[in-house]
Amino acid sequence: MVRPRKSPRQQRSRETVEAILEAAAQLFQRYGYAATTTNKVAERAGVSIGSLYQYFPNKDGLLTALAREHLRAASAELDGLLAAATARRLPLRALLEELVGGVVALHTERPALHRLLFDQTPRTAETVAELRDFERRAAAGLAAQLRRLGAGGDAPEVTALLAVQGIEAQVHGAVLDPGDGRPLPDRVRSVVDLWERALAPGCPG
Repeated sequence: MVRPRKSPRQQRSRETVEAILEAAAQLFQRYGYAATTTNKVAERAGVSIGSLYQYFPNKDGLLTALAREHLRAASAELDGLLAAATARRLPLRALLEELVGGVVALHTERPALHRLLFDQTPRTAETVAELRDFERRAAAGLAAQLRRLGAGGDAPEVTALLAVQGIEAQVHGAVLDPGDGRPLPDRVRSVVDLWERALAPGCPG
């Protein structure tokens, strides 16, 4: 069971949930999954274990809630980047630099926590559906940019979805599992170079 037991409705309840989730994020980031317990989270948040269990059934419930928060943050970040790209009429290279840079920032803020979210969050039908919905909305926004630029080939919607999925996976590897010893800016530049070549006007979609 990973779904929240109840949703906070009053301001005080929302503040309690925020404190619990922040405490969980700090402990997961510092100590990892195995060493983090609901008792430790409650203690760090300054609430009773009973208060924690009012909202979260177990440790996986905390992890799932943090994963959903991460998706919401990623969605807000992407919406802002794409709106700015439209207002500034960014060319393809600058658009990709902003997009990839935004994804990198989300991965590097708390890298150990991000890795844990990626590796340990239970893959339920609900969480997978939320991820797919995020990818579709992100792809729709990117597709609009590709059409503005005359890029992305004959099927910009399909191309944009592949780009969203590919950039996420490639940045994840570049930030969390680099393996090659190159500096992060060089690895990020390689991701931008790859998608600039793939999306440039004149490339088949």
